[in-house]
Amino acid sequence: MDEKPETVIHRERTTITNSSGPSMGIIVGILVVVVAAIAYFLFSGQVAEQGTGASDVSISIGDSGSSAVEGAADAVEDAATAVEGAVSE
Repeated sequence: MDEKPETVIHRERTTITNSSGPSMGIIVGILVVVVAAIAYFLFSGQVAEQGTGASDVSISIGDSGSSAVEGAADAVEDAATAVEGAVSE
């Protein structure tokens, strides 16, 4: 008897899928546009020119608050007199 040994062949298939193709490209594209816009505004000087309006601001201090200060001073003086009177009794 001429028996031949049994031949067994094993085949293995590996499939690799990349699911980040188009969506990753869109995200990277949006980031590039945002960075380019920020760089444009920083290096063009337009943002700095809009903020230079310091000479347009006018602040005046008048006598309108002096009566409030005098009223507060009178209240403090009255409170001090009341405490002084309470301590001496």
